[in-house]
Amino acid sequence: MSKRLLAILIAVFACASAPARAEDAPAPFDGDLQRLAEILGTLHYLRGICGSNEGGKWRNEMQALIDAETPAGDRRARMIAGFNRGYNGFQQTYRTCTPAAMVAIRRYIDEGSKISRDLTARYAN
Repeated sequence: MSKRLLAILIAVFACASAPARAEDAPAPFDGDLQRLAEILGTLHYLRGICGSNEGGKWRNEMQALIDAETPAGDRRARMIAGFNRGYNGFQQTYRTCTPAAMVAIRRYIDEGSKISRDLTARYAN
């Protein structure tokens, strides 16, 4: 799983090195960043109920993504809303860790890793 986390961090830093843009102008990768934010919110909730003892790891990853991207206005609000949507959506579905929750965790880690790799391949300098 550390390779997957590394891929997420690479995407964060790749996005940080993207050229500056207008405050609220959408970036070509905003959809991917919003999806990644939703995945981080999902993982924050599911890993917590599945006893991973990671504390705020996934929330911290989201904060690192925001810090690296430095979105303003609507872009920032959309990223935060994505994280909250991921967290709240699974909070309504899962109250305890189940085999299905474990499958969801693996799938979301895989999807987040893929998004990170794709972003890095397309936008890293």
